[in-house]
Amino acid sequence: MSIAAAVPHAPEALPQPYLLFLGDIVEPGYAKTAFGLRDWAPERCIGEFACAGATVSTGLPRLTPLQARALGARAMVIGVANPGGRIPPAWVPSLLDALQAGLDLVGGMHARLAGIDVLRHAAVAHGRRLIDVREPPSELPVASGRKRTGKRLLTVGTDCALGKKYTALSLARAFRERGLDATFRASGQTGILIAGAGVPMDAVIADFAAGAAEFLSPDADPAHWDVVEGQGSLSHPAYAGVSLSLLHGSQPDVIVVCHAVGRERMLGHAHYLVPSIEETIDLALRLGARTNPAIRCAGVSLNTAALEDAAAQAAIASTAARLGLPVADPVRGGAAFERLVDACLA
Repeated sequence: MSIAAAVPHAPEALPQPYLLFLGDIVEPGYAKTAFGLRDWAPERCIGEFACAGATVSTGLPRLTPLQARALGARAMVIGVANPGGRIPPAWVPSLLDALQAGLDLVGGMHARLAGIDVLRHAAVAHGRRLIDVREPPSELPVASGRKRTGKRLLTVGTDCALGKKYTALSLARAFRERGLDATFRASGQTGILIAGAGVPMDAVIADFAAGAAEFLSPDADPAHWDVVEGQGSLSHPAYAGVSLSLLHGSQPDVIVVCHAVGRERMLGHAHYLVPSIEETIDLALRLGARTNPAIRCAGVSLNTAALEDAAAQAAIASTAARLGLPVADPVRGGAAFERLVDACLA
């Protein structure tokens, strides 16, 4: 058995294709790893597998580990990002099924696969690997606050799990399609699994978190864009710390604020209201100016997944009129998204 201490340098280094494991979750927001891989690495995803009682689906074929292995799968990826990054005891029988079927396990949780005795012993017995990607680089620096060369964009959210990663991936792709040198910088386990590199910011010791964001977006050619995946929300009662570290450490020249239409309560913290887009823009610019006085907001990424197209277009248009900024849903694309890209590059 081999246990990976850190993420491989390329997605091809991970055993693939994948069977996506959805645990026993009933909240779609906690399946963002599975959805992210389905949407941004579909060629690596062969199907999904879940415990009894799960109600979330990616729409991929439902397969047992044995069926997936017979179809060519080489690993089962935990597609869940739950509060605290836990691996509940109820999941363990399903994880054992995957090992026994001949699949490696890939996890991005705070809980390490190799830290669960029964999984470690089963991996040895079946000659399988336990691969944890939520492992930060060793010897990260304390942030210097030094201004670095190159251009940087950071996605900032009003809440968790509402489109910061999709927005960053979409913008990085759009920049490259326009002939610009742009890199998506992953800061969470899903982004790392998609990109093959990055820093899992929420696994970094707090004193080194802003330094990790500096490490993630180093000096670059003056024309190069680093498009940094945001995490959490500056207003979130649990995760604001990682959001602020990314803001200070990445020193963005541009922010794009991400918001989900209709989301009124913080995910996992329903006793807290989601802040307004206006409040989020103001807070991000005030705090971000500490390390980059020239920071600006280019516009808003609006997650309209819950709406039909006509209602989505109306929401985009009304939000743009209210804010006086470009607003788009990157998944829907179109002219509104092109205007948002224009504003980022202006």
